[in-house]
Amino acid sequence: MKTIDKIPITKIQRASKIVTTGAKVGVNYLKYYGDKLINSEEKAKERLNESNAEDIYDGLKSLKGSALKVAQMLSMEKNILPRAYVEKFSLSQFSVPPLSPPLVIKTFKKYFGKHPNEIFDTFNSTSVNAASIGQVHAAEKDGKKLAVKIQYPGVAKSISTDLALVKPIAVRMFNISGKGSDKYFKEVEEKLIEETDYFLEIKQSKDVSEACKHLPNLRFPTYYEELSSERIITMDWMYGEHLSEFTGRNPNQEKANLLGQTLWDFYMFQIHEYRKVHADPHPGNFLVSKDHELIALDFGCMKAIPEDFYVPYFELANKETLSNPELFTKKLYELEILRDDDSKEELEFFTEMFHELLGLFTTPFNTEIFDFSDEEFFGKIADIGERYAKNTQLRSMNANRGSKHFIYMNRTFFGLYNLLHDLKAENVIIDNYKNF
Repeated sequence: MKTIDKIPITKIQRASKIVTTGAKVGVNYLKYYGDKLINSEEKAKERLNESNAEDIYDGLKSLKGSALKVAQMLSMEKNILPRAYVEKFSLSQFSVPPLSPPLVIKTFKKYFGKHPNEIFDTFNSTSVNAASIGQVHAAEKDGKKLAVKIQYPGVAKSISTDLALVKPIAVRMFNISGKGSDKYFKEVEEKLIEETDYFLEIKQSKDVSEACKHLPNLRFPTYYEELSSERIITMDWMYGEHLSEFTGRNPNQEKANLLGQTLWDFYMFQIHEYRKVHADPHPGNFLVSKDHELIALDFGCMKAIPEDFYVPYFELANKETLSNPELFTKKLYELEILRDDDSKEELEFFTEMFHELLGLFTTPFNTEIFDFSDEEFFGKIADIGERYAKNTQLRSMNANRGSKHFIYMNRTFFGLYNLLHDLKAENVIIDNYKNF
């Protein structure tokens, strides 16, 4: 794979790249209008989506950092984006052009004042895995194989600029407008800044590993602070295949069920007991060992769950709440889904909309055992997402709905559901985490 010798760092450089990407998208639309005259609307739209996905991803991958992280987050929204975008943006999870070896060595000298070969017995300056914020290298020290994650230069300083550049795209895609929208972008910005603090990531990784070590079939790497810095993390090399590779071949239903139960237990324990959750559940953050253990990696994105959000959030999942209009409405206000300044039309529309959405999405929480291979369940989620995406009434309303905490909690559940569905995990015991 072609390597990168430099990354645009300044605001002007990064803005220029976005503008260039936007121009390419504009040309794609001109081609689309011509294509419609010759071919069917469906075929023309499919080609438009493929061209736009290609150009937008190519632009973002050269920027890396938070711009590429947004693509990674969007790739999980399988029920919102056209398939062409999902497939292309999914590459940002663990397959993007890496930094060149000279730039890697330069980064080491900046943070350690030494060449990597002065720190490790062996160090491969060609990365084995490159993602949105950093890339991984193989190393050895004292007979132990290690994984060394290096953050891309300039990522931490460019977050605010990147979000300002992608904000118009997000506003358009998710109908975000009006007073109060800044709190959502601030939440994303704060989380992205945390992800660039590798000292914080080491602490969070060690804390989660300790809190969840009692859960069966789950493994974590050991982290080495003496071989790490604010932009470089050294940890055990974990042997296994990416979860997406395992699900791609899906060799054994029993093993898929075991991994599905392990994933579910891991997340339910974090949410309900630890009250802080790994809010980045995409396949690139999980490996499957040869013994079919789940290996959890990368705890840069952890979401603390405050009590005043946790309680009403999960009360909404109860069948009793969903069947009680007065109690249901009360919880919608507590979670800022309904607002005091809403019109009668907005109150009625969003109450009905969220009752339908939650009634479907919380189905697993109202059963003892759930089958995440159920195509009908996920088909309904896709259908309801598509229906509301096309709803003209919704487009005319301010879609700033819900507490800022919804952003990463919903991302966590959407990601978890998708992982379990990709695994085709059956017979997942919902309250199993309580047994450990």
